Amino acid sequence: MAPSPAEELVIRNMTRAEVDRLVDWAAAEGWNPGLHDADVFWATDPDAFIAAELDGELIGGGAITAYGGAFGFMGFFIVRPEFRGHGLGNALWHARRERLLARLAPGAAIGLDGVVAMQDYYAKGGFVFSHRDIRFQADRPGNAPEQTHASDSDTLIVPLAEVPFEEIAAYDRTCFPAPRDTFLTGWSSQPDALALACRHDGRLAGFGVTRRCREGCKIGPLFADDVQVADALFTRLAAFGAGGPVFLDAPENNPAALELARRHDMREVFGCARMYLGPPPELAHGRIFGVTTFELG
Repeated sequence: MAPSPAEELVIRNMTRAEVDRLVDWAAAEGWNPGLHDADVFWATDPDAFIAAELDGELIGGGAITAYGGAFGFMGFFIVRPEFRGHGLGNALWHARRERLLARLAPGAAIGLDGVVAMQDYYAKGGFVFSHRDIRFQADRPGNAPEQTHASDSDTLIVPLAEVPFEEIAAYDRTCFPAPRDTFLTGWSSQPDALALACRHDGRLAGFGVTRRCREGCKIGPLFADDVQVADALFTRLAAFGAGGPVFLDAPENNPAALELARRHDMREVFGCARMYLGPPPELAHGRIFGVTTFELG
């Protein structure tokens, strides 16, 4: 009996050039990757990118990012359309999950943002639904405001680079399950992007990044103490993308994030199911107005 395609599948680490191909496939799927996503993702964790090879040909891939041993994230899961329906994606997905578990400390959680239609599939792999992360789009972002202050005189919007990194990392840890200093450094300083912070009474009250994508710009992360700070940051970040669509991936378990999207006349265009394998992390959900990426968490 001849082996099935899944039995002949080779699972291995990707090369840097293959990550560029994965990003191109993501663009073809309508995921609208950032112009420099591959560079930042690779610098964060080059061992995260796993290839599926059949007869010497790259047919799929995905990321299994490990943030130390404390938290993992599965994303960027793609199988080329002509190779779907043969069990290849199933073999790749399970191999990635097992490899990521082996990279983490025992009991560490893994997260993913999966398309809603695949939610039952991921549940069979042990993942439990937490909430939806909803992509909103605004087609005509407003012009940049003339002032640099938010609603009161003690609140100031400044370049993120002016904030000590230790403060940024500490704030990020309230919104993300593990330290990710390498990622934050690369993400906030990438080309074709704008990174801003909000200071209130001399302390960090929120920060956000917007980056140019194949279409328009995406804002993420957008972390803030409250909707007023989030709105001040969003307005400036959205203005960076004037002339094209702006996207925000807002978590459904923060009603203020949905309020922010409605306030800016954004419409829902896509949604993912945030799911966890293992204990869900304890985060300041009220601060999360926009998740960073669907690919790395």
